[in-house]
Amino acid sequence: MSSLTVRRPELKRGLTPPMLDEKLHIERCLEQLHSKDKPIEKYIYLSSLKERDQSMFYKLCLAHMSEFTPIIYTPVVGDACLQFSHIYRRPEGLFVSIEDKGRIGKVLSNWPAIDNARISVVTDGSRILGLGDLGVNGMPIAVGKLSLYVAGAGIDPASTLPICLDLGTNTQKFLDDPLYLGARRKRPATAEMDEFMDEFMHEMATRFPKLVVQFEDFSTDNAFRYLARYRNKYATFNDDIQGTGAVVLSGFLNAAKLSAAASGRALGDQRILFFGAGSAGVGVAMQLMSFFRLQGMSEEEARNRVWLVDSQGLVYDARGRLPEHKKYFSRRDYTGPPMKNLLEIVEYVKPTALLGLSTIANAFTPAVLAKLAEINPRPIVFPLSNPVRLSECSFEDAVANTNGSVLFASGSPFDEIKRNGKTLYPGQGNNMYIFPGLGLGSILSEASAITDAMVEAASYGLAESLTKEERAQDLLYPRIERIREISAFIAAQVIATAQKAGVAHNEKLRGKPLSELVDYAKGKMWYP
Repeated sequence: MSSLTVRRPELKRGLTPPMLDEKLHIERCLEQLHSKDKPIEKYIYLSSLKERDQSMFYKLCLAHMSEFTPIIYTPVVGDACLQFSHIYRRPEGLFVSIEDKGRIGKVLSNWPAIDNARISVVTDGSRILGLGDLGVNGMPIAVGKLSLYVAGAGIDPASTLPICLDLGTNTQKFLDDPLYLGARRKRPATAEMDEFMDEFMHEMATRFPKLVVQFEDFSTDNAFRYLARYRNKYATFNDDIQGTGAVVLSGFLNAAKLSAAASGRALGDQRILFFGAGSAGVGVAMQLMSFFRLQGMSEEEARNRVWLVDSQGLVYDARGRLPEHKKYFSRRDYTGPPMKNLLEIVEYVKPTALLGLSTIANAFTPAVLAKLAEINPRPIVFPLSNPVRLSECSFEDAVANTNGSVLFASGSPFDEIKRNGKTLYPGQGNNMYIFPGLGLGSILSEASAITDAMVEAASYGLAESLTKEERAQDLLYPRIERIREISAFIAAQVIATAQKAGVAHNEKLRGKPLSELVDYAKGKMWYP
């Protein structure tokens, strides 16, 4: 990692007020933040603070993680993306345009901290959260994600590289917006985009040979295609597919233990219904295959424990032609008429777990939730769509319609609920639990590729990181305030797994025990 750290310079006497005190200034910044009554205004304020006083920004992040995370990333970053061309203040990150094809290397060389770059988040803005094709307005996603790498894993801010690929947009309202900051053209055909991406990845590896690349919010087909195209050639992963899958697997491991204990059934006796079959849904389903394999099942047995529902209903072979990414989980054991109603599908499948990655608000109706509770003593309900307004159900609805028995984790934050004298805590399947530690471990191990085993190691590490107190409260995820501790533990697991896979090239760490790897990761963390 880079040795360059960014701290606030000490100014000579007379250039600051004589009574400017660091601790009181923290309170002053918080007061200014809390004076903003709209989430987007809080986002703008914190972006400005990061520009003026990066050290203060990250001090506040670390001290108030649960408050800051929803502002600098989901859900508020969604609004920041929608308004990006209108609230734009200054350059932050690198824009690589389709018009740069043939000279991408020269554009990448313009990055001022080229020798320090160790991790990049790259988006093309084609599928931002649940908001659709936002084009160049997707840049806040890359910026926000890297802020969480810094806050969550202590990755040096000087080594981060946010990139938005400006490949046009198919959203007409942006093309018609006079303030839109991107190329005013429709997105390229597949062949042209593949040529662009091949050049881009080659030049990235040439200019930044020690860089880990995280793909973010590409359209479903492109997300799968480019992950497959580059994962064995470069140190790259897709957070929507692998990060989301890993964090859900971790929460599901803990939820399944509680569910099995309540039902008396075997831990592996789970039936998982996915509502939403895009890149995130299928990516999570693929990741959860490892849960069943841990229980000793064959691949076919594991696959038969998963059902998908898309916009046309239950996904099954006899329904007709399917996109490539849905075929693996398409059911072969159902040949009846199309089954489109979610309640009807729940009654047919009798799932122990219902996971939502559809971006369809309130799709998990009271009737669906009640049916799940009828089938299971402790139903697992994970409405994972972001932002909050697109969540398949709220924590309040899940609790009310399952008589408080639900094991709940969402993609967006919800408040805890007091019921019958007990506090019920919603889990948040936030990718922030996974990607900072995965990225840190990949950087420190000098990994040449990021393998499935490394991603699974991150997931298992997260599942194992709950304290006794957190388990006693039936939490599915640890408290986010411990993120640095969690990330160090995950990074150590990733380093050890990368060594076993033969993709780790940092010989200094070869053969070190896990405890030493944890200490090493902690020692490499940047602090403001």
